[in-house]
Amino acid sequence: MLQAIIGAVVPLLDKFIPDAGEKQALAHEIATMAQKMAHESALAQIEVNKEEAKSASAFVSGWRPFVGWTCGFALAYHFILQPLIVFGVTIAGVTFVPPVFDMNTLLTVLMGMLGLGGLRTFEKTKNIARK
Repeated sequence: MLQAIIGAVVPLLDKFIPDAGEKQALAHEIATMAQKMAHESALAQIEVNKEEAKSASAFVSGWRPFVGWTCGFALAYHFILQPLIVFGVTIAGVTFVPPVFDMNTLLTVLMGMLGLGGLRTFEKTKNIARK
């Protein structure tokens, strides 16, 4: 997204600023400002995540485990249960096709969750994880 913003603004500099050095300095300043804003936004999201995790309410702090278990079950169904069901009904001679879902969407969410899980493992190895 930062590149899209910078890409839209930099061509405008050509129209209004004739000096190439000044144009380059201003483009660099815009890029730096955009990166700083993205960094601040990420830090703010981390603080929100910390507060959510502290909550005693399962509806506030329990959504991440729920998404993790849902993704884990869906992955197990897709790669273990569904093929076994197909195998079993084929042997039994029954005409039944179990549902198949879009794995691309599931894997997008699951990879994000696993990335967070990897960070949690890193925290535990450094003894900075919350008990």
